[in-house]
Amino acid sequence: MRASGFLFTQDDMKQRGRDSWQHRYTMLAAWIWLSFLYSASAQLRYTILEELKEGSVVGNLAKDLGIDATVMKRRGFRIMSGLNEPLFTVNENDGIMYTRRQIDREQVCKDNNACLVNLKTVLENPLEIHYVTVEIADLNDHAPKFPENMQRLEISESALPGAQYQLQMARDPDGGINAVQQYTISQNEHFRLEIKDRGRDGKTPILQLQRQLDREAKDGHKFVLRAIDGGTPPKTGTVEIYIDVIDVNDNMPIFTKEKYSASLQENAPVGTTVIRVNATDMDAGLNGEVVYSFGSDVKDQIKEIFSVDSVTGEITVKGHVDFEEKDSYDIDIQASDKGSVPFKTYKSVIIKIGDVNDNPPVIEVASLSSAVSEDSRPGTTVALISITDLDSGVNGKILSYVADEEPFKITPSFQDNMFAVVTKSELDREEKCVYDLTIIAKDAGTPALKSQRTIRLNILDANDNSPEFLQSPYAFYISENNPPGASVFSVQAVDRDEGENSQITYSFMRTAGNDRTVTSFLNVNSETGDIVALKSFDFETLKTFQFQVVATDSGTPSLSSNVTVNVFILDQNDNAPVILYPLSSNGSAEGVEEIPRNVNAGHLVTKVRAYDADIGYNGWLLFSLQEVTDHSLFGLDRYTGQIRTLRSFTETDEAEHKLVIMVKDNGNVSLSATATVIVKLVEPKEAFAASDVKSAAKDDDDDHVTFYLMITLGAVSVLFIISIIVLIAMQCSKSTDYTSKYLQETNYDGTLCHSIQYRSGDKRYMLVGPRMSIGSTIVPGSHANTLVLPDRRRTSEEVR
Repeated sequence: MRASGFLFTQDDMKQRGRDSWQHRYTMLAAWIWLSFLYSASAQLRYTILEELKEGSVVGNLAKDLGIDATVMKRRGFRIMSGLNEPLFTVNENDGIMYTRRQIDREQVCKDNNACLVNLKTVLENPLEIHYVTVEIADLNDHAPKFPENMQRLEISESALPGAQYQLQMARDPDGGINAVQQYTISQNEHFRLEIKDRGRDGKTPILQLQRQLDREAKDGHKFVLRAIDGGTPPKTGTVEIYIDVIDVNDNMPIFTKEKYSASLQENAPVGTTVIRVNATDMDAGLNGEVVYSFGSDVKDQIKEIFSVDSVTGEITVKGHVDFEEKDSYDIDIQASDKGSVPFKTYKSVIIKIGDVNDNPPVIEVASLSSAVSEDSRPGTTVALISITDLDSGVNGKILSYVADEEPFKITPSFQDNMFAVVTKSELDREEKCVYDLTIIAKDAGTPALKSQRTIRLNILDANDNSPEFLQSPYAFYISENNPPGASVFSVQAVDRDEGENSQITYSFMRTAGNDRTVTSFLNVNSETGDIVALKSFDFETLKTFQFQVVATDSGTPSLSSNVTVNVFILDQNDNAPVILYPLSSNGSAEGVEEIPRNVNAGHLVTKVRAYDADIGYNGWLLFSLQEVTDHSLFGLDRYTGQIRTLRSFTETDEAEHKLVIMVKDNGNVSLSATATVIVKLVEPKEAFAASDVKSAAKDDDDDHVTFYLMITLGAVSVLFIISIIVLIAMQCSKSTDYTSKYLQETNYDGTLCHSIQYRSGDKRYMLVGPRMSIGSTIVPGSHANTLVLPDRRRTSEEVR
């Protein structure tokens, strides 16, 4: 057999580079020489490089097999391809074998051994078979490749040094020296690489632990595993190796703070977060999951108030937080991991409760006097009270006082929270006999809370009030001719005290001036104050008098007061009018008047004068003609008593006329008197002579009448002045109100007029003499001797 050499194209040489070609040329020459030596003794064998282009010459079969090229086509020279697609083809004309397509050694040969393609060539007529072997030489055209770009391993942190972990080996389609020859690992302090040679199966990298892992220090490691083939230049492939350190429960939970403390206001609503504790466990997974709970020594009372979240560690309010029950809590919180054998640790949490002003002061009465005398001195203790406030600090500061400006106050006692209710001013039972004291206690919190309590205190009476008369002074008006022994008026006094201190007895004030006088015609009932007249009064004898009544209580010592009583005697119509003129020598009321016949109408004939000892209407006199000869001749003025002619006299008129005049008072039962006047008509000369004689007689009579009138008027005036002086003195010594009751007016017309005026309520009264003002009116029920004067101060209708 003959051997043929390799066929290389210029393009192949350019693709591999000038340096690579020189190396390959040397190797190819060696292969050709060996093949030639082998062909001399064995079958035909060719060697070609992979990746030759389609149509590249493999060898000259005709020449190497010693077959004439001219007969190859005639004898049907061919290559038996078998089932696979043939890689080579033979030119029948010249016997040269070519590559049919570009050959990839790694595709043709799946292993890393020598890649040999065995061919059978056939010649017919006669049949002749030759065996040809084509070896496809490997080029380093593939880099080592790992199955994955990343490989992850899980190694427990408890693994001991020396532990080995097989890694995935890299695959290199190239064979021989171009296959993977070695592995390297990036530098690290925990692992080193061991390589196990499996011969034809390649080399396997093994990772060996040389230093124990600590997941808490580093939970993962990363390095690069590099596979290197034997090509020139060598190709490499890499894979990233991730080591996950598997945790072992070798760490206990650790709280993040050395000390936990929080402040919480009392009455915080349920759900309020108080504080959050936090513990960490360097382990991973369940070994590092921390759950929180109360320590085993925590009391159930605390568990009813607070709760702890097992996941977050938040301590929240669960029940009612009351500062007054407890002002701080020391709670043990347990932190535990979830390892199979869990580790536990404890931390104390201090919760300080802040006081909130939620408790009003509490008032308790420790001691209470049921009653206190009104004459107690200021500062007298009437009650002891206790005021407490469960709050603290400012919220527990208490301000207490008595409401409504009562005459009591609160003073602190010698003991804490004890207070005394004492009087701060003098008491007056008559002003207020029972006190409902409202004690108010208010704290200094914000907002302030207050409470109150009412205690009742009775005031005992002391004899500190003198009897007081209902009126001072008294003014009573008594009709004259009263029946002896009958009660004529009454005085009354009241005493603001109570019990025996208010029981009053009445008596006359015994003085040297009025002792005998008053007791001679008056008597007072010591219990009722009724005053009885022992005799009948006569207005014409006694018009007014005054005395004093004493009211004395039964207290110890007794107190008394007196009042002045002014008594005015009211006139009754018990005196008939008295004719003063005409008056005859024998005392009868008769007179003769002579007038000239030639007088004109309106001539004053005479004037009838009369006097009534009564006053007011009882002394108001009216004149009327009871009998007259000729009504057409004479007229009588009813108020003045003047008789005047109504017309001139004629020759037919009689020479003598008789006039009977009746003088009547205005009492309820009128009393009257009559006077007779004889009027004689005379001739003028006779009348003049007679008038001269009469004039002398009349002057004498007039002198007597004038003398009597002056005496009467002087007596009445003196009596009136004395009454006025007495009244003024009484008013100066008593009330000014009483002074205004007695008014003086002198606007009355008439003979011998005297008057006394006084006021009662809204009416003014006047006691008058025989003549009074025509403008006066009579009040019904005034016993016909009292007038009601028009009140000039009032604009309303008059009381009549």
